[in-house]
Amino acid sequence: MIRRYIAVGLVLGFLGACAHRVEKMETVFYPMPPEQPRLQFLVSLTKEEDLGESSAFREFVLGKQEESKRLARPYDIAHRKGTLYVVDKTIRKVMIVDLEKRKFDYIRDAKGGALQDPSGIFITPDGYKYVADSARGQIVVYNERNEFHRAYGAENQFRPVSVAVHGNKIYVCDLKDNEIEVLDRDSGEVLRKIGGIGREEGLFHKPTHVTVDDAGNLFVTDAFNFRVQQVDANGKFVRTVGYQGSHPGAFARPKGIAVDRQGHLYVVDAAFELVQVFDIATAEPLLPFGKYGPAPGSTYLPAGIHIDYDNVPYFNQYADPDFRVKYLVYVGNLAGDKKLNVYGFGDWIGAPLKGVAPRQTAPRPKAPASAAGGRAATQ
Repeated sequence: MIRRYIAVGLVLGFLGACAHRVEKMETVFYPMPPEQPRLQFLVSLTKEEDLGESSAFREFVLGKQEESKRLARPYDIAHRKGTLYVVDKTIRKVMIVDLEKRKFDYIRDAKGGALQDPSGIFITPDGYKYVADSARGQIVVYNERNEFHRAYGAENQFRPVSVAVHGNKIYVCDLKDNEIEVLDRDSGEVLRKIGGIGREEGLFHKPTHVTVDDAGNLFVTDAFNFRVQQVDANGKFVRTVGYQGSHPGAFARPKGIAVDRQGHLYVVDAAFELVQVFDIATAEPLLPFGKYGPAPGSTYLPAGIHIDYDNVPYFNQYADPDFRVKYLVYVGNLAGDKKLNVYGFGDWIGAPLKGVAPRQTAPRPKAPASAAGGRAATQ
């Protein structure tokens, strides 16, 4: 009996120590105070423990367990409510980050759904995951239960590196033929091709990423032309964003792109190791964030980016009390020890800022009261 009380006391003591252990973390805003903050770095997710699971406590109670799952080289990101889906180039799978259960897993891609070299992912409102696999040469689709559904693409049809879906159309970023192939979602038939190799407006040289806004406008990373091009739902050229150079608004190695609902375009640059935010209507640069370095919120060989309006409650505890987060921005880092950076875009609602002091943050993210169901936001 005495031993039992001692054991219970040790466990309670261990739990108490865990519950009261808080991390010191610098508050990082973009732009820096005293300018009005629009973006705050919240947290980085690399391994299961970053979601709140205490491996030390599990080992104390249950003995040594298998090594926890972790991200290695996150290349693209998508989401549903309560869950993130991350394409990892090292393990060549789609990792599942369950924010509610605080677990990492991956899509079981056996048999017809086996992945070879996935690079892009897009999730439709009905929960279907479209994965661009360049080595397989197909778009591989999994249903809302993460089961293999079907694949698009005949042999040697394209080398898909990114994919987006709008309505009944699938947009495939084809690195081989420097174009966007538009497929019918039901039949898989090629409806049209956009682009082709070249430097003129509407042509591409090594397109690497594609995304679509709510109106059906396409945005394509035209990597070797050092720009992002926008075309409308009919494939007609609209505008160019960016150019080659080293000034604000210029690119050296543009990669992932994302569009929010307020008319902002987010573009990752792997060479400059930062993200630039543009006004789509004017193509003017508004705000850079990230940048290489050891500080919180820094980026190290960033590639993928994704915007999420659905999962803000899971990360609100990391936000400054005077900063109201409207949506989340995820950035995947191919190198470094912080793999998936989470930022919050929003409004400063406090007094004018003169500087920011280090603050104490809650130890780990908690699930909100209602964390099931929902739909995917536009990538």
